[in-house]
This record gives sequence, structure tokens and C-alpha cells, in this order.
Amino acid sequence: MGDPDHIVNYMLFVAEEVREYMAELGFKTLDEMIGRTDVLHVSERAKAHWKAGQLDLSTLLYQPEGVRTFRTAQNHKIDESLDMTVILPAVQAAIEAGQEAEAEIKINNTNRVAGTVTGSEISKRYGAEGLPDDTIRLHFTGSAGQSFGAFVPKGMTLHLNGDSNDYVGKGLSGGKIIVKAPDAFNCETHDNVIIGNVAFYGATSGEAYINGRAGERFAVRNSGVNVVVEGIGDHGCEYMTGGRVVVLGEVGKNFGAGMSGGIAYVLSDDAKAFKRKCNMEMISFEKLTDEAEIKEVQEMVKRHAALTNSKKAADLLDNWEKAAETFIKVIPKNYKQMLLSIEEQKAAGLSEEDAIMYAFEANTKVHQTPAKDHKQAVVQ
Repeated sequence: MGDPDHIVNYMLFVAEEVREYMAELGFKTLDEMIGRTDVLHVSERAKAHWKAGQLDLSTLLYQPEGVRTFRTAQNHKIDESLDMTVILPAVQAAIEAGQEAEAEIKINNTNRVAGTVTGSEISKRYGAEGLPDDTIRLHFTGSAGQSFGAFVPKGMTLHLNGDSNDYVGKGLSGGKIIVKAPDAFNCETHDNVIIGNVAFYGATSGEAYINGRAGERFAVRNSGVNVVVEGIGDHGCEYMTGGRVVVLGEVGKNFGAGMSGGIAYVLSDDAKAFKRKCNMEMISFEKLTDEAEIKEVQEMVKRHAALTNSKKAADLLDNWEKAAETFIKVIPKNYKQMLLSIEEQKAAGLSEEDAIMYAFEANTKVHQTPAKDHKQAVVQ
């Protein structure tokens, strides 16, 4: 198992090595090094290389005149953001008292990270526990800018009637995000993109319902969020480590690359065609056969239908038995082994926590060499 002290040691090693290089070059501080391209040179090996030797690096090694380091403070205009001018004033008192609050807000694509500052106020006051679900309910109308609902904690629910740019729900930390097509939208939502790329990147907990397609790199590094979406672009669920993703439509190429945890349920009536779009190195396919799991997916689709008025979800629920047969369960091979091992140990009488620890140690090769001066701990 890893230990925080290992990270401390690693960072100390990095700092020590950087200082050694700086000393060799004659520098005492990092600021002294900025812009000093005069101490850089192209190695003889690079010059002799058939390809590298043809590169002209003169523009990279050019010596600029004047100031090279930070002198002018940046103004990110946080005070002018939607959170500071509209959202937080509407719910500040409720946050302080731990009471419910609701607000209707117009939004446009210059309003970035909407909800994030407000979420930070909840986290500062209530910590990781946040507030009870749906305590702060924000109803947005329009086109949201980048990072809509980034990092919002438990207790915040963001409804967006419209569409959004990239990074929706980035780092989502317990909150809830619903993006719904406008009522006047008469086209099929699963054929149209409603949010941009890299949605739910690094999200850790919470839930989301997306009434349309998402762009590329959906749920990359998701480690705990449950989300329903009606189609995604390339590289979906890349490096995902936890959570549940239900896709009620098409997926792009390279699905599941580096996926080591969590489960995806993809609606597809052609497993072979879907497999061609996947990176199969770490994942495997299964049919939905477990009644409890089928029920779990059905409940997620029901929530999606109720919160977004999704026609696609409603149609599936109307004929659920047949629909359930067309879902392909995508699960990482090692993750499945871990789950099986945990269940075996629980059946043998271990507590869930002990079973998880046992399964982890049994299914990973973790060795530590004897520590010497606290700097020799190595995880292999």
C-alpha cells in the first residue's frame, strides 16, 4: 500500500535533484534561470541525428531583452463573475444557515466556472460532507461557458436549460448537474451535441444527467460520479477509475482506453461494431444478467427521464426488458477481479473494509525495500 510519506520523499528527491542541476549551472534561485537560454546548447548527439540535426532551434534559444520575470499582477475579474454578482448573493444566507434556497439565473458562454465559487463557500463551511442533497438549487437558462459546475460539492444542484461549453462538471465533488435541451427544441436530443469536450474530467462523486450528446474525452479520470448521457465522442471513459456511466447512444473511437475502474453501460445492438470502437487492452464486455444491476441501471435511466424529460429514456423505459438486453456492460478486467475477490472475502467473514484491503494486497504486487534514513522507501 502507498503512504503519504512516500509522496513527501518523492517531492524531496525532485527538489534535491533540481537544486543539484541549478548548482551545476551556477544558479541559486529559479527566478535567476528564467530566460537564460545562453546556458542552453544543442548536444553533439542531436546535431548528428538524421532528423534532429535538421532542426533550427535559434528562435527557441533567442535571448530576449528587458524584464523576463513576473512583474504585473493578473486580474481574473473574479468580482465580476456570475457567482459573485448573482449566484452567491442569492443563496449566501441560506448557505450560512444550512437552509434550502432556489434561484433562477440567466447565463451565457462568457460565464465560466458558474457555481464554483458558491460551491467553495459550502465546502469552507461544511467540509467534505457538504449539505443535504438539493439544498441549493440553481436553475440556469442559456448557453453556459467553460467549466459549468466545476468542483461543486454535495448539496448543490445545477439545472441548465440550454447547452454548455467544455469541462462541464470538471472535478465534480458530490453535487448534481442536469443539462436539458430547451423545451422548444424539436429534434432528437441523442443526435445533437449539448455539452462540449472533457466533461466530468477528474470528477470524484455526485451525479449528472445530460439530455443529448457530449463531445470528446467524456468522464476521463472519473473516479466516482454516476452519469447518464445520450451519446459521446472519441476517447470516452479514458483512464476512468470509478463511478458508473450510462450511454444511451453512439460512442466514438478509443472508448475505455486505460480504464481501470468503474463500469460503463452502453446501449448498442451491435457488439462487434462497438468493439471496433473500443480500446480492449484493459476492458471486457458482458451482458446485463444480474437483476440487481439491471435495476440499478433502470433507476439511473428513470432519473434521467424524470429530470430531463428525455424522449430516448422514456422510450427505453416503455420496453425495458428488451432495452436491458441491448446494453453492453464494459468493465475493466482487473477491476472485475478485485470485485470478485472482495465478495469472496466478505463471504468468508471479513468486514467490507478488511475485504477491500485483502483483495488489494492479493491482486497487486506491492513491495517495499527497507527504509534507510526515511528516503529509501520504494513502491515497485
